[in-house]
Amino acid sequence: MSIEIEDSKQTEELSELDAYTQARMSFLEHLADLRRRLVYSLIAGAIGFGICWFFVHDLFQWLLAPLQVAAPEAGLAQMHHKDMAEPFFTLLKTAIVGGIFLAIPAILYNIWKFVAPGLYPGEKRMVVPFVVMATFFFFVGGSFCYFLVIPYGYRFLLDFSLQVSQPTLMMSEYFAMTTKLLLGFGVVFEMPVVAMFLSAMGVITHRTLLKHWRMAFVASFIVAAMLTPPDVVTQAMMAGPLIVLYAISVAIAWFFTRRREAKAAALEASLEA
Repeated sequence: MSIEIEDSKQTEELSELDAYTQARMSFLEHLADLRRRLVYSLIAGAIGFGICWFFVHDLFQWLLAPLQVAAPEAGLAQMHHKDMAEPFFTLLKTAIVGGIFLAIPAILYNIWKFVAPGLYPGEKRMVVPFVVMATFFFFVGGSFCYFLVIPYGYRFLLDFSLQVSQPTLMMSEYFAMTTKLLLGFGVVFEMPVVAMFLSAMGVITHRTLLKHWRMAFVASFIVAAMLTPPDVVTQAMMAGPLIVLYAISVAIAWFFTRRREAKAAALEASLEA
């Protein structure tokens, strides 16, 4: 009897050790895959940077175009720099950000491949719709910022500053503010894609989003205040689309939740039959 007890204890210890070993191997493999996906994304960004570096002066002029539209006087859109190194590093950062924009499809693809092992086979086939939709919404967000938010927001800030003094715009500071807005709008416009992904996995439902709509409304203005210059016009131009995107996310979550629940109900009915 005592021998059987000892054998059962040894078996339990071995099974626990085996489970721990498998979990540790899985964790290490997950870290290795994360490193591999980061390397692939960095390579894609480096290729994009190399392409953008050949057109970096044109890219910076492209960034200046909304300011030239917003400036009430042509001279206000002129850039200045405080030392000889500032133009070089600003243009270097411009090429880096441009490379990120070019590499967005590859970055999104690697994000999907990183999370794909935890998905069902049917969900793994959504890689193409995910990458296409996420890229589309990212560039829609950046375009909305470039053509609407920046001209009107900068016009408001320039008109306000002219009441106090004549502004001298530094190119590094202008670059930092403009790229922050472009990237910020691109990221927040991914909300419907994130809702599609999470609702398809069953992590959230439209009921969850509807339950927390008041919190989302307040969070939209908080995010807008964090990502935009300190003026009401620009913040409202970001908070408004965020609220609309949240409503779209609710509709997308409703569609995927209904489809997932219908499949589950059909499977349960077939098992009972």
